[in-house]
Amino acid sequence: MFRGATALALFVAGFCSMVRSQTQPVDSEGHEWWRHAVFYEIYPRSFMDSNGDGIGDLNGIASKLDYLKSLGVDAIWITPCYPSPQVDFGYDVSDYENIDPMYGTLADFDRLHAEAQKRGIRIIMDFVINHTSDQHAWFVDSRSSRTSAKRDWYIWRDGKAPGVPPNNWVSIFGGPAWTLDAKTGQYYYHYFYPQQPDLNWRNPAVHAAMFDVTRWWYKRGVAGFRLDAVSTLFEDPGLKDNPALPGLNKLGDPKQEEIYNTKLPEVHDVLRDLRKVADEHDAVLIGETWTKDVSELKQYYGEHNDELQMPMDFMFTMVNKLSATEFRRQIAAVESSGGWPVFVISNHDIERSYVRYGDGQNNPAIAKLMAALYLTLRGTAIMYYGEEIGMTNTDPVRVEDVKDPIGRVGWPLEKGRDGERTPMQWDDSPNAGFTRGTPWLPVPASSSTVNVASEMKDPESILQTYRRLLALRHENRALLDGDYVALNESDTNVLSYLRRYKNEAVIVVLNMSGQAQQVSFDLAAQGFSAKTASTLLSTSGAKAGTLSGLSLEPFSVYIGSVSK
Repeated sequence: MFRGATALALFVAGFCSMVRSQTQPVDSEGHEWWRHAVFYEIYPRSFMDSNGDGIGDLNGIASKLDYLKSLGVDAIWITPCYPSPQVDFGYDVSDYENIDPMYGTLADFDRLHAEAQKRGIRIIMDFVINHTSDQHAWFVDSRSSRTSAKRDWYIWRDGKAPGVPPNNWVSIFGGPAWTLDAKTGQYYYHYFYPQQPDLNWRNPAVHAAMFDVTRWWYKRGVAGFRLDAVSTLFEDPGLKDNPALPGLNKLGDPKQEEIYNTKLPEVHDVLRDLRKVADEHDAVLIGETWTKDVSELKQYYGEHNDELQMPMDFMFTMVNKLSATEFRRQIAAVESSGGWPVFVISNHDIERSYVRYGDGQNNPAIAKLMAALYLTLRGTAIMYYGEEIGMTNTDPVRVEDVKDPIGRVGWPLEKGRDGERTPMQWDDSPNAGFTRGTPWLPVPASSSTVNVASEMKDPESILQTYRRLLALRHENRALLDGDYVALNESDTNVLSYLRRYKNEAVIVVLNMSGQAQQVSFDLAAQGFSAKTASTLLSTSGAKAGTLSGLSLEPFSVYIGSVSK
């Protein structure tokens, strides 16, 4: 009896300890771990190839964990590495609970997770939640007959008439969003490619199966998910036609207002339920949330902050020019949302920031300036692989060289996304040290000088600037938790702000113009009477000086600490 009671007590104590460890905040002030983390997106095909087949893999990622740790990365988001026919390079999933052989095995994933854990790096999986591959066992069953057990797991409808789809909805990747299945005589719906049929999230069985997928990966140690295309989960049950808009898009399809097949309110019911499961595992949910304004973005946090912890602010990426005024406006807008901001300047679907913001002459300086911007704002930053060395887009010049299907369909107006997905540039050896074989996409010629090994040797490189910024971000309390206070808001050339935390403050000054600037600050209204700042980081030309007269060369950065 005594032994049984003792065992029970030990079990309860152990269970409570486990629960506490799963929900333990990152610090004594209750900040969740993801608020202080820096995330790093890895496109696995292009990061590091360990076996010479020209395609990156999980063992390749594992071999670079020391680099990521030294860079200052706390979590890696791996874009889909599940089994897939690769029609959309992994975003057409045929099995949610395995690893595609081109990337390795589940044992390789477990090894990667164990090695990442040793270095304090968490792993975030990409969860393709809207659709599967047409080769997934669920869809194979669904299309087998009108009476199959999983028929209602997808969106099947009769056409309006012979050869006429159920409505006018258009696929984002070109053509009608409906494909006729000859065997069963019905159309199935696909917001993306025909090989990516949409799941029917109104079916409770789909809801349960997809939630089980998240639990399966949580048990394997993942720290959360980036949720793909969350706004497309539901469709209007009546399949109403979308209103037409004037003109054609880059793929040659009629433009339309997608009010009946995107951003339906039921999406938020699913996100709340997913959040409950995530909270049980101290996990984070990151959303691919394209929104037209902050009021839409705010909805993804949830009315009670019970949906996504980290909906990505893609409106920030739409400021596609260096403009102190525009960035100031966008930062103020997301600050007003009430949620924790999430800043992204590039990813696997967006032209690299080095191209979007560069002027062709001062690109390295501008890359450092953009790094200083999104790594010092209040919020969590998500880096894209290669951003830290100044990788540029290498877009195909001939349609026959295009790998991305959207580029083949839309050429030449739409060249696809190959340009931002080229192999990581590790050193100046053949294929930039990415592979011993033939890389799946060509390695840019810039890799002879723009690479990790070369930039590690150059104290003024973009990489070294990122390393200093990330080290500063991790150790400075004002940058971690301080509020954001805009300064000199009428200045159209220099973006400046204060990160203020209790008696500490950091001033960030970014010259977004091609001319030298002189700026002055009076921080008395913010509670800081100091007339000088102690330099924490500055790029070429940004010299420490009094706050009443700080000189900035074109595209330069000044970051300093300010005392009371």
